[in-house]
Amino acid sequence: MKLDSQSRVLVLTGAGVSAESGVPTFRGMNGLWDGHRVEEVASPEGFAADPQLVWKFYSLRREGAAKVQPNPGHVALAELEQRLGDRFLLATQNVDGLHARAGSRRMLAIHGELFQSRCEKCNVPFEDARTYFEAPLPRCGKCQGAIRPHIVWFGETLDPSHLDQVGEFIGEAGKRLVFVAVGTSGQVFPAAGLVDAARSGILGIAGSRLAPRGSA
Repeated sequence: MKLDSQSRVLVLTGAGVSAESGVPTFRGMNGLWDGHRVEEVASPEGFAADPQLVWKFYSLRREGAAKVQPNPGHVALAELEQRLGDRFLLATQNVDGLHARAGSRRMLAIHGELFQSRCEKCNVPFEDARTYFEAPLPRCGKCQGAIRPHIVWFGETLDPSHLDQVGEFIGEAGKRLVFVAVGTSGQVFPAAGLVDAARSGILGIAGSRLAPRGSA
């Protein structure tokens, strides 16, 4: 990759970048987890119906992600950020936290973060690496609202501030933008919208509602 002093680099990563780290997958070949459709454990409706099942799923994911380490791909992107400073931005579809552990700081976890939780009412995320396999499930200390994983679930919108930051970065780069997609097909929205936006130099994904199936 040839970069000059004016180049800006926008990187989009997906599940493939974490494959070498051995991040466990929890869906079988038929798309089910433990006999459940993924929407049952990764949607607001699923959480309302059976929060304990949802927390079991994410507790297993936390256990699995905690056991793996960033791979050279994560490290290379963190090193590129160190070289470019504010001319670099990473948007990741991954929730496993490996980019941050490798040293990435100019990063947007657009599908949420596995090691964070938030109150359904207060809606303020906080660091949380605990597992919740059994009752009682966590409640908010302020309002007693239900605590849920800080993940963008099916049917939920992405954080508008993330889209704004990506849009501003693309706009400031103009024709000096270098766009790199790693470990993602870029064919499923909202990632597909990000690819189109980078190509055209404008942000065109603000209206995208559904998180793609890799976000759960």
